[in-house]
Amino acid sequence: MALAVALRELGAGVQVCAPPDDDFVELLGRAGVPLVPLGPTVKSVVAGAKPPTREDAFRLAPALVAARFEVLGAVAEGCDAVLATGLMPAGARDVADKLGIRYVLACFHLLGLPSRHTSPGMRPGTPSPEGETDNRVLWRQDAERVNALYGPSVNSHRAAIGLPPLDNVRDYVFTEQPWLAADPLLCPSAGLTDLDVVQTGAWILPDERPLPAALSEFLDAGEPPVYVGFGSMATHAPKDIAPIAIEAVRAQGRRVVLARGWAGLSAVDDRDDCLVVGEVNQQALFRRVAAVVHHGGAGTTTTSARAGVPQVIVPQIADQPYWAARVAELGAGVAHDGRTPTLESLSAALATVLTPETRACAESVATQVRGDGATVAAKLLIEGR
Repeated sequence: MALAVALRELGAGVQVCAPPDDDFVELLGRAGVPLVPLGPTVKSVVAGAKPPTREDAFRLAPALVAARFEVLGAVAEGCDAVLATGLMPAGARDVADKLGIRYVLACFHLLGLPSRHTSPGMRPGTPSPEGETDNRVLWRQDAERVNALYGPSVNSHRAAIGLPPLDNVRDYVFTEQPWLAADPLLCPSAGLTDLDVVQTGAWILPDERPLPAALSEFLDAGEPPVYVGFGSMATHAPKDIAPIAIEAVRAQGRRVVLARGWAGLSAVDDRDDCLVVGEVNQQALFRRVAAVVHHGGAGTTTTSARAGVPQVIVPQIADQPYWAARVAELGAGVAHDGRTPTLESLSAALATVLTPETRACAESVATQVRGDGATVAAKLLIEGR
């Protein structure tokens, strides 16, 4: 969305294809950019009673590929470029190639790109059991996994539009020059991958919405509270995280702003030191809280860093352990050890981040995090670079 707004400000026409979740429709609607529905809603995939299984993945992958060929094949007609992102957007480049237009793959983190370093737990340069250095063996195995998931469907649709088959879907999707839409301080990329990464900086959509009246009144009524939220983590949210977090925050003498999120977190009692909120302007809210406890998504991490607020990151999946480790490395917060915090472990983390020293580090980081990434990317697209 941030990129779409930046492109329009530079005079370009934009179409955004995304899952038709109400959250995304509302987000795009705020800027007057219509959403072109693409595939199923994200909530229908991740917010079930249990996390998606391997079998679910093999059912979903062909459906996503089919949707991209169908939707993008119609929408991209007459466009100058297709920029794709998300979890392995197989099908997007194929459509662009058929139409003879430019294709760009953008990532929000380095996870999944071929790394010159090792897998977690190994030091850079450590020989693998196969006798190779770093994680190139894992990289080849990953290509085989992607081919198994997407290859049959991709090649079937390619044949239907007159394109030759692919033997490496993943590398074709990534290209040799993917874009990295992440801040250089929070996610440095120099020398970390074999690809020629173009790092634009994080794509940040300015949010001018006022905070809800009840939230503003709560903030004004006392010392800055601690924000607790796990965003889109539905089935992955830690068990009993709401009562544990509320008790841990109260033990520090602080009030709580609890974000409901996709996990549907709720208060444990009717005390007036805890306020439950829905989707709100985090850019405005985080500047007024004492700390942010969250799952370590790229967006929440970046927003917290820009606000200069200390973070406690309790990573659950995917790239989240990376963001947790990086924030801790910068001294701007704590990376929780493990996915499921206890009262003791979360209390200890909060005791660290609520110190003046951690606050000073977080404020220093905020002065270094860039806010122009979307504009940088928009100019690159328009200029054809």
